[in-house]
Amino acid sequence: MPDYSILLVEDDYYIRNAIARDLQSRGYRVAAASGGEAALELLTVQSFDLVLTDLVMEQVGGLEVLKAAKSRHPDTMVIILTGYGKVSIAIEALRLGADDFLLKPAEPEEIHFRVKKCLQKREFRLRIRAYEEILPVCCECKKIRDDRGREPGAGDWMDLEDYLVEREKIKVNATLCPDCGG
Repeated sequence: MPDYSILLVEDDYYIRNAIARDLQSRGYRVAAASGGEAALELLTVQSFDLVLTDLVMEQVGGLEVLKAAKSRHPDTMVIILTGYGKVSIAIEALRLGADDFLLKPAEPEEIHFRVKKCLQKREFRLRIRAYEEILPVCCECKKIRDDRGREPGAGDWMDLEDYLVEREKIKVNATLCPDCGG
C-alpha cells in the first residue's frame, strides 16, 4: 500500500483518537487536528492525500476545512463526517467538492472502506492526469523525461515506474507480459 497521509479533524477527543488509532493500525499516516483552526494551520504547511473532517465544530467548521483543503491542494480527497444527517448539508458539502459524506456513529470498517475508496479514486485521477500529459519518452530505453518546473527538454530522465511512484504517487502493479514471462 502506498504511504498515504490523512488529516483527521474531529473536536471530540475520544472519537478523534479512536479513528486515528484505527487508521494508523491499517498503515496510514494520520495527523490529528482537534478543530478547524488547527486543520487550517496544518493545510498551510502540508498537503494530505485525504482529509476526514467533522462538519460541526466551534469557530471553523468542516465546510471551511473542505474549502481550504480543495483550494490549497485540489487533489486532496475530503470526507465529511457528521452526526447531523440532513440531506441539504450533504448536498452543500458535495457541491463544495466533498468526495464523500459519512454519518456518525460510523463503524471502523465503514470508515476504512470509504477512506480506501476515496484514495483509489484519487489515484485514478492522478493516473489519468499523468497519462493525459504529453510525456517525452525515449524510444530506445522507454525512460520518461520529467520537465515539470524546468524548461522543456531540461528535465531528468527516469524509469516509468519511478516516475509513476515518486512523482505521481501512483501505485504500480508489476507483472510480466507473455513475451517476458516465458
